[in-house]
Amino acid sequence: MKRISETYDMRVFTDEGDYFGDVEESILTENKVFGWRVKATRGSFLQKALGNAKGVIVPHQLVKAIGDIVIISKNAIPSHSGMDDDE
Repeated sequence: MKRISETYDMRVFTDEGDYFGDVEESILTENKVFGWRVKATRGSFLQKALGNAKGVIVPHQLVKAIGDIVIISKNAIPSHSGMDDDE
């Protein structure tokens, strides 16, 4: 078991082994972890996929393991960098 404070700046990888980014902060609701804000860092999948975006929020249910690193489901990977809004 880890303290939430121990997870800050922890490296995040997908379950396929791709470096995703680093934990920036946890999002809590009613004393439970709701999700994790993962920042796009140099060389990470997020930086390559999102370009200028600073990061994403990964819902906690997509986290598979937390230890020395965080492992998330590949379903957390954004499918594209643009939004599909009809503006």
